Amino acid sequence: MSEPTIDLSEYESKFSLNNKMARAAWNLCRVVLFRPFVFNFFNPWRLFVLRLFGAKIASNAMVYASARIWAPWNLTMGEHACLGPEADCYNQGHITIGAHTTVSQKSYLCASSHDIRDPKHRLLLKPIVIADQAWVAADAFIGPGVSIGQGAVVAARSAVFDNVAPWTIVRGNPAICVGRREMRAS
Repeated sequence: MSEPTIDLSEYESKFSLNNKMARAAWNLCRVVLFRPFVFNFFNPWRLFVLRLFGAKIASNAMVYASARIWAPWNLTMGEHACLGPEADCYNQGHITIGAHTTVSQKSYLCASSHDIRDPKHRLLLKPIVIADQAWVAADAFIGPGVSIGQGAVVAARSAVFDNVAPWTIVRGNPAICVGRREMRAS
């Protein structure tokens, strides 16, 4: 197994003055312009504020006011994607939430870690991709570098550290496959 590689320029940019200032500006705007607007009819306003900070979000996506987003510029959300109440999007690395995908309440998406072999514990950015039509149920944890396949379901309170195959159902800590999701015609 090879040692993880670290792009020092990307690592250092996460702690640069510009990055710290951008996060400070975002946190201020989050408190003043994003979080107070809790009713769903303010969702277009919240999406507008996120886009001002570089998020790539479809116009019909849903982001609840209580969702926590660490860096909007590292967030992409597709058509009808939903980031639920009190979901925590710790996206030092990029996070993509596909079309018709739901990340339910109190879920935690963590797109970074630290190199435990490095005495300085340098930051490792590992993007998370949650494909179209997937569902991350309540209070689930999705770890750094994980891809959730199309149509997959992560059961409530599960902890996912490895990729999840399309159209499968996983649960537990660590999450294991417990079945397949079959689509029925309406």
